[in-house]
Amino acid sequence: DKVSVVYSYPKQNNEIVPQDIHIDIEYEDKDILIVNKKAGMVVHPGFGNYDGTLVNALAYHFDNLPNKSNENRPGLVHRIDKNTSGVLVIAKNEESMIKLSKKFEERDLNRLYIALIWGEPKESVGTITGNIGRSLKNRKIMSVFPDGEYGKHAVTNYKVIESFGYVSMVECKLETGRTHQ
Repeated sequence: DKVSVVYSYPKQNNEIVPQDIHIDIEYEDKDILIVNKKAGMVVHPGFGNYDGTLVNALAYHFDNLPNKSNENRPGLVHRIDKNTSGVLVIAKNEESMIKLSKKFEERDLNRLYIALIWGEPKESVGTITGNIGRSLKNRKIMSVFPDGEYGKHAVTNYKVIESFGYVSMVECKLETGRTHQ
């Protein structure tokens, strides 16, 4: 028998290409950076986004940022979605990488998000619980599975800050950190 495998796309090179992209640094010391990421910027290279990312910018502006588990994501201890704006903490050395990674893993920190949502929640304060996973109909989008049959458990506490009729501004505190939570 002769078996051949044909890939529709060539294997992607995992090398991070430094790119001269502006980084909005809110704070910096010898151990960490606090970076304000704009909506639309991808945090690290991945399928369909191989350059123009925050990691490409970090590789250009900083030498020898630590890497966790050879993930080729220098300095990253957490991330936020492409279309989400907000601050990210970047580790500048191994010691801060270990300490920050542990804090995120143990959820030993406060993460607050301000979001505009469609409509007005029935309750001004509440908790949303469900499992988040890839849609069974379209793998490119995420879905909530309230019965927990698929996905990963996610919990978000919210408080309405102000309602504008069609939209409301809410403060969200995540108990878990899931993709697209």
